Amino acid sequence: MKMSFRWYGPADPVPLEYIRQIPGLHGIVSAVYDVPPGEVWPLDNIMRLKELIEWHGLKFEVVESVPVHEDIKMGLPARERLIDNYCQTLRHLGQCGLKVVCYNFMPVFDWTRTVLDRRLEDGSTTLAYDQAAIDKMDPANLSLPGWDASYKADELKTLLAAYAAVDEEKLWANLEFFLKRVIPAAEEAGLKMAIHPDDPPRTILGLPRIIKNRRDLERLVSIVPSPANGLTLCSGSLGADIGNNLVSLVREFAGRGLVHFAHMRNVKVNVDGDFHETAHLSSAGSLDMAAIMMEYYTAGFDGYMRPDHGRMIWGETGRPGYGLYDRALGAVYLNGLWEGLAKGLS
Repeated sequence: MKMSFRWYGPADPVPLEYIRQIPGLHGIVSAVYDVPPGEVWPLDNIMRLKELIEWHGLKFEVVESVPVHEDIKMGLPARERLIDNYCQTLRHLGQCGLKVVCYNFMPVFDWTRTVLDRRLEDGSTTLAYDQAAIDKMDPANLSLPGWDASYKADELKTLLAAYAAVDEEKLWANLEFFLKRVIPAAEEAGLKMAIHPDDPPRTILGLPRIIKNRRDLERLVSIVPSPANGLTLCSGSLGADIGNNLVSLVREFAGRGLVHFAHMRNVKVNVDGDFHETAHLSSAGSLDMAAIMMEYYTAGFDGYMRPDHGRMIWGETGRPGYGLYDRALGAVYLNGLWEGLAKGLS
């Protein structure tokens, strides 16, 4: 297992100088953020990012993420050119020595929360999701915190209207078209593609969602049977549905060598499906993080793992969910569980 840490490039308020001080850290997970979705990432941009990370004594082997343009997800005519661009980006990443590409196929919103600063009993703040708040929202006048505001209000309305013609099966067909073009390019580039599940794993605002549970994961890896077609198994995203058994999912898919990237995050989920993110510790949330780690260890998992969203603690400010302190605690906790497993401790 290679413990990693997400970093949003030079504009990230968390400096690499601090991240490298986290014990047991293998590398950085990052991306090229100054190129619009759908355009080719220039080779020089990738190399500059890699050199900056490696100068700080860390590896850069995982990209999170190479965005999939909405025209590809909707199956519009422009997808031919956009997929060609995507494949060229993969070739550039391979030339730079990257190993894994995390991506998602979620329409419009990469992740959805209703609150970014829910205060917990210990005084920390965290990300939270309230289904009732979503149900009350007017799709024509959305006000969601934290989503990537890549679109102006009129553009967003147009995009949501366009997705009215895309149901789940149409989205699956568009994903299949994408994978059958992209996976061969990834194989040639020496890359493994790792799809991220829907976050949260449910239909939101009428938009189709197709990577939600075991059945969906199995369908995804069956479209193009290849070691290059695999998963980012996110405990927090899938764990937001109490019907998903994370221990079982890791046992099955990591056991088959199909998990290329692991996101580890604990969540507290209620029977209505509302949830908030917690400290990584098993007792803090609804997920047995120790049991999940045991399954990764038993499977001989040698891929990349990172602590996912953290709380904001000790007065830290910055990007919600992506502060330094709680994610550093998460990385050390996960590494501690792994060392205990490796040494046969109980």
